[in-house]
Amino acid sequence: MNTATTTLTLNEGYLARRNWFDWLFAVVVVVGLGYALQRYAAYMDVYEKGILLAAIPAMIWLGWFWRPLAVLMLTVAGFSLMAVGLYQGAEGGELARSETVFGLKYFLSSQSAILWMSMVFFISTIFYWVGVFAKSEQSVMSLLGSRLAWLAVVLALVGTMVRWYESYLLGVDIGHIPVSNLYEVFVMFCWMTALFYLYYEHHYDTRALGGFVMLVVSAAVGFLLWYTLVRQAHEIQPLVPALKSWWMKLHVPANFIGYGTFALSAMVAFAYLIKQQATETKWYKLAPLWLLGVVLCFEPIVFRKGATENGGSYWMVYFGISALIVAGILLARKRIAARLPSFEILDDVMYKAIAVGFAFFTIATVLGALWAAEAWGGYWSWDPKETWALIVWLNYAAWLHMRLMKGLRGTVSSWWALAGLAVTTFAFLGVNMFLSGLHSYGEL
Repeated sequence: MNTATTTLTLNEGYLARRNWFDWLFAVVVVVGLGYALQRYAAYMDVYEKGILLAAIPAMIWLGWFWRPLAVLMLTVAGFSLMAVGLYQGAEGGELARSETVFGLKYFLSSQSAILWMSMVFFISTIFYWVGVFAKSEQSVMSLLGSRLAWLAVVLALVGTMVRWYESYLLGVDIGHIPVSNLYEVFVMFCWMTALFYLYYEHHYDTRALGGFVMLVVSAAVGFLLWYTLVRQAHEIQPLVPALKSWWMKLHVPANFIGYGTFALSAMVAFAYLIKQQATETKWYKLAPLWLLGVVLCFEPIVFRKGATENGGSYWMVYFGISALIVAGILLARKRIAARLPSFEILDDVMYKAIAVGFAFFTIATVLGALWAAEAWGGYWSWDPKETWALIVWLNYAAWLHMRLMKGLRGTVSSWWALAGLAVTTFAFLGVNMFLSGLHSYGEL
């Protein structure tokens, strides 16, 4: 059999595995994005049209690769279009309807959807942990935690899409993709981290890691709520000049795939260390793990100016609850370890999450350099944000090198991945808070 015949056979096999839903999904994607291109072509430049066209095969492939993702896309599209329809008044889209139309005010406006997302993520975390301590390994509680995590992802994406539409209702010159400030990217971090976890949950057929991963998502939600209530960050603002670029549409999402998967790998590493030290009786050997957990909990407080001002009591409660959760996990480590998957699965999830994150973080760094050349006239300026992005990149490059070339596994790789979350969090938040530079936006 020659090469051409072999390729044709493989392609026929792949297409033959598609069912009616796959083909229906492909048709909906082509028709939907084709209509968007035809309807809004006048508002897009050639690069944005290229991105939209490239999204068609990308979305189809993703939906075929993992069918729950196709269901997610269709669900989000349906609710987003419903929200757009509710915004229509006598003179077209009217932002004021978000306060008068029941469905928008309480469910489908961007702020309502994101607040629901926050609550559902918290409840999902609770159900996951209740499931860990249930009698049956296939607990209904864990299943509910998983379903609620899916619901929260839907709400986050609907909120994001509707916020995008709302920004254009404020004015064509104000409208932009909602990935431009800390509020918007924290929403993105929450749903991306949860979605990657749900893929691994489905792939390895275990929900035991859900409680761990949802903890970091819930921590992000806690920050998001403070940022919303104290700083009114949910209000849509015009873009600063440096962000008025189509590079933002690619650079920021790629970055947050990296951040989300790095956070996921760190929580899996925490689970690995809990399982490893399940029978440890000497508390001084457990202290480093608790201390690192406390440091990670304390980071959001450190990474803001005036921790005792503007909601200082909120942050003290946030820190106290987080520290108690870490201590509680250590106290219940034997029971938790019995429910966790094998060391091999934990190590594999950790490796795959870091590998995916590193690939996208590399792409984001390259895109950021190209964006910098366009905006500031140079590919690299050793701006604090750029420098710390390089530190994050080198950290995970070294981790992958040691694993692939030296066979690094187990305890050392887990501690390294967990400590990497502290480095990544500083690069994400700390630099914006403490170090001035070209990336000084989103200050707290």
